[in-house]
Amino acid sequence: MRVLVFGDVHGNLVALEKLFEIEQGYFDLFVCHGDIVNYGPWTNECLDFLSHKKDGILLQGNHEEYYMDGTYPGTNVVAKSFFEFCYPNFYGSYLPFISEFKKSYQIGDYKITHSIDGLYVFKDTDIANLDFKDNTIVGHSHQQFHRIINNKNLYNTGSLGQNRSLLDFAQYLVLDTEKNIVEMKSFIFDIQIVISKMKESRYPSICLDYYKSKNTVNK
Repeated sequence: MRVLVFGDVHGNLVALEKLFEIEQGYFDLFVCHGDIVNYGPWTNECLDFLSHKKDGILLQGNHEEYYMDGTYPGTNVVAKSFFEFCYPNFYGSYLPFISEFKKSYQIGDYKITHSIDGLYVFKDTDIANLDFKDNTIVGHSHQQFHRIINNKNLYNTGSLGQNRSLLDFAQYLVLDTEKNIVEMKSFIFDIQIVISKMKESRYPSICLDYYKSKNTVNK
């Protein structure tokens, strides 16, 4: 079975639609590990898009938790500004939908979840003391990598919709459960469509400046 694994879409319908265009007919199941909502201008549209897809498993990320609680608990000024703008535009009719998302999903030798104990794990994070028992696929830190810890594999899908190093560079994985192989994949999309929609939607300048400050593959 070929399993498409992605997450951290963050309201980026452009990247989400392109992913399914690229991989159409090449996977048997998809698993989204969460953070479909917030930041980008198409939270509702991304939820609607995935709600109509068959053969998929949807997991909760921390941003789905924020939306269910109706509040952003952090202190980051930029993240707070995004939440305060995006959340009022979220359709409350989707709350029952996201409340049914699972916390984790086991398939083959791999456990898929949004994060490990809520931690931001990067390719160089010291997690030697972490009680790591399973081959695991996560997201959350928006950085794609593969590490081996305690003889187990840890993969991060990277972010589909908000790569923080190269904003127009979407990342995801394909897990082949028969061959027990994980392939790290990526593609480039037009980030200017996203930024133009944000301008049209009248995002606060702090949010627009955050996106415009990021590096891109296509300068």
